[in-house]
Amino acid sequence: MRPTLIGTVRERAGEALLRRVAGPSADRKRARIHGSPGPRWFAPDRPVRVVHGDASMYVGGLAALLLQSLHPVAMSAVWAHSGFRGDPWGRLQRTSTFLAETTFGTADDAERAVERVRAAHARVTGTTSDGVAYRASDPALLSWVHLAETACFLEAHRRYGRTPLPDDRRDGYVADMASVARRLGIPDPPVTEAGLAGALERRRGEAAVTAESAGTARYLLAAPPLPWPARLPYALLAAAAVDLLPPWARRLVVLPAHVRLLLPVARPGGRLVIAAIRWVTPPPPVRPGPSGG
Repeated sequence: MRPTLIGTVRERAGEALLRRVAGPSADRKRARIHGSPGPRWFAPDRPVRVVHGDASMYVGGLAALLLQSLHPVAMSAVWAHSGFRGDPWGRLQRTSTFLAETTFGTADDAERAVERVRAAHARVTGTTSDGVAYRASDPALLSWVHLAETACFLEAHRRYGRTPLPDDRRDGYVADMASVARRLGIPDPPVTEAGLAGALERRRGEAAVTAESAGTARYLLAAPPLPWPARLPYALLAAAAVDLLPPWARRLVVLPAHVRLLLPVARPGGRLVIAAIRWVTPPPPVRPGPSGG
């Protein structure tokens, strides 16, 4: 009875998590992305597949959102146009689907995913509260988002990955991400880990605390749209994400008191939560197609 009960709990928890992250049709979506025949942009052994297929992405994704929120212009566009506050799960599901399609899907699916994002960006224009005009297709804004994601995903995998990439493959992950970035309209993205660190360092002066960044941190860290039983594991995940940020960025994030209190145990807490996520998440269908270009 006990193994059956444990298996049922594990299965239901995994299904609930996938529905949150990938939407109500998560199973069908995973089957299509992973199981459809055809060439892929990335071969099965590419670093981007290793990183994006690991549960450490939960920490990396939250850290990336916090880092992205520190760019005043980028955050103004997100608050005004993305549905971030009104439909946070929908936005998460769209982002996770884009990453899955470009990393694991067929080349045709990946191309369509990029075209959808480019079309959406082309429609987003506006003005910040300080009177600065913006457009989401601006390569500088796209680059900030790309740098934040790449740096946070890579660092999360180094710290929490099941089998972290060896040093000689970390440049390969940055290069894989750069190939998608160029298709999105980002010119000359970094292709090495050193180049990535240098690009972020050069742009750190653009980061600032704003009402939008403070509101984003409060929403993500203090009031996530989750049932109460999930709040403690999420608090540990949030502390791990804050701890993942570069020190200069961490100082700019407005932290709720409970996250500050959890920072001393951020790494063991993060390992515990990621291990639980890894335990409940079912493996994806396996049908790797030949790599594309």
